[in-house]
Amino acid sequence: MIDLQQAGSGLDGYAMLCAQLESLLADERDFIANAAQFSAFLYHQLDDLNWAGFYLNRDEELVLGPFQGQIACVRIPFGRGVCGAAAASRQTQRVEDVHAFAGHIACDSASNSELVVPLIKDGKLIGVLDLDSPKLARFSAEDQVGIERLAAIFLRLTAC
Repeated sequence: MIDLQQAGSGLDGYAMLCAQLESLLADERDFIANAAQFSAFLYHQLDDLNWAGFYLNRDEELVLGPFQGQIACVRIPFGRGVCGAAAASRQTQRVEDVHAFAGHIACDSASNSELVVPLIKDGKLIGVLDLDSPKLARFSAEDQVGIERLAAIFLRLTAC
């Protein structure tokens, strides 16, 4: 695992992760393969995660995609929970305490904070990248920028 605090500033640590992700996905374009690799990469490279994965847009509803972690909710309506809010608004949701988030869906009761990045390619919402942590306020503004950069690499290198 990479300790982003020891790697310098958080964004310096993310620069290293971006280079590693570029290399990992360089020779593959398949969505399922790259989503599975990206989920595993995040889950094992970032500290304090208990879930990392994808929910995919299927007719204005999010459906579970490749992930690492405990079993998860299978379907999430747009606008419901943190993932649904990210899908509906097309804006990243960084939530310090999911239990204080109106409409939170408790797929894993151990999750306390969440970062959800909408995945948009050519104007189309592909789905969302969801990261959960058992630690309150796990995700900083630097984490948000870093994960958004990683998501952009995934979208650029993947057929969606």
